[in-house]
Amino acid sequence: MEIAEIAKMIKNLPDFTGKPAVALETTIISHGMPYPQNVKTALAVEQTIRDQGAIPVTIGILDGEIKIGMTPDEIEEFGRRHAEIMKVSRRDLAYCVSQGRSGATTVAATMILASLAHIRVFATGGLGGVHRGAQQTFDISADLEEFSRSPIAVVCSGPKAILDIPLTLEYLETKGVPVIGYQTPNLPLFYTRDSKYHLEAETDTPEAAAKLIETTSLLNLHQGMIFANPIPAEYSLDGAKMEKVIEEAVNEADDKGIKGKDLTPFLLAKIVELTGGKSLEANIALIKNNAKVAAQISKALNK
Repeated sequence: MEIAEIAKMIKNLPDFTGKPAVALETTIISHGMPYPQNVKTALAVEQTIRDQGAIPVTIGILDGEIKIGMTPDEIEEFGRRHAEIMKVSRRDLAYCVSQGRSGATTVAATMILASLAHIRVFATGGLGGVHRGAQQTFDISADLEEFSRSPIAVVCSGPKAILDIPLTLEYLETKGVPVIGYQTPNLPLFYTRDSKYHLEAETDTPEAAAKLIETTSLLNLHQGMIFANPIPAEYSLDGAKMEKVIEEAVNEADDKGIKGKDLTPFLLAKIVELTGGKSLEANIALIKNNAKVAAQISKALNK
């Protein structure tokens, strides 16, 4: 693709100003779940957002072309081709586009592209963060850094439970990123509704969340924020049991020397195996729930 073509493509990205749009990432499709559950979940999440009267906008890169709003056929292609699709964060965006590659956007990359299209709310499952053992490996997700750069409100079920939660919270505090409990005073831990980690801020309605987003914009803070939304009670897994499962998966990854971009997909797949599929059911349920809340917040924000 020539430079002029790339410039034109970026200039002509869709503009969702004043529309109740909700951005969706694509690493969940390509790296977060097996086929065909990944495609079924992606389409179901989009429908959840439509049912709330908002616009789902799945974001990815196909053969070098930025897709802000993928079609069902493109989502199907992502699901089938998952093994050959790049996992794209901030550092990979320019390479993926300029070289005509296909890439699935992480939280960080989705935030960047959503911001270009003037989308202000983004729904995902769980955040990347500071990995266990980061004191030695320095393995810290670029997702955290992006919150201090891109003004996107992200609805999630807290950091992924495979992470070092206290260090992740410390990193976010250092970067000045608000972590707000949505109808909860404590940080949800992805598969589990509650935790011992108390949050300083809490909000309980889409309107209150929208007011917070708009105030952040008026103050010209130019940063993102996190709305931590607990998994539905009927899908919440036992925290102590999940911690043992996660420790087993982390130890196996260490023994096999798995790290970097390969670590999170390996751990999530191993946890699915060790829980007999219960963690996958929980993952799907929490993503749909986050999409519902994100749609409600986006509608309130755009009234």
